[in-house]
Amino acid sequence: MAASPDLKVTSEMLWQAAVIFFVVDAVLAFLLTRRTTPVFFRELKWTLVITTTIFWGLLWLSMSTFFWEPVYHYVFPEWSRWFIPPLYGIFFGIVGFFFWWIVLRMPGNTVVEFLLAGGMWGTVTHCWAVGRGLLEKPPMLQGVSTLSAVVMPFFEFMFYWSVILGIASLIQSGRQKRKLAPHVHLQTAR
Repeated sequence: MAASPDLKVTSEMLWQAAVIFFVVDAVLAFLLTRRTTPVFFRELKWTLVITTTIFWGLLWLSMSTFFWEPVYHYVFPEWSRWFIPPLYGIFFGIVGFFFWWIVLRMPGNTVVEFLLAGGMWGTVTHCWAVGRGLLEKPPMLQGVSTLSAVVMPFFEFMFYWSVILGIASLIQSGRQKRKLAPHVHLQTAR
């Protein structure tokens, strides 16, 4: 089921989405910063990379399935439709590794910096897409202002990276608890 060809996105809709994402991002960032210490963030390395790869692969699979005709076939060549999800999954996994690596070397809160890097990535990728005709070619997006089309993804991508970090944190915590479980059982048996 593809998106309706009658669907029309407006600048106002993107600004409203940006506000909603901002509020949700603030809540998620608050929760993630309370839960994720720099030491724990460092331990997330491969869990975060794998979670990122799977998340973005699945997200792009849904984009290729539901939004190919109304949007993405105007931006990408037809042959790339089913190559994009796995390739972007891997590419975004590499980007996630880079974000993980760079924020550990920066002063400040690793979670906040990771999420801000993800937001900036949203703006960069949408600047690239606008340059490829995202706002001129698809009828669904014609008339949308460039500013709204590159600002909203900042907050949208912060949301995505918050979800990725939250999932990776839960997986990593579960793995650590399973590692500790035999030791706890042995200590209580004594």
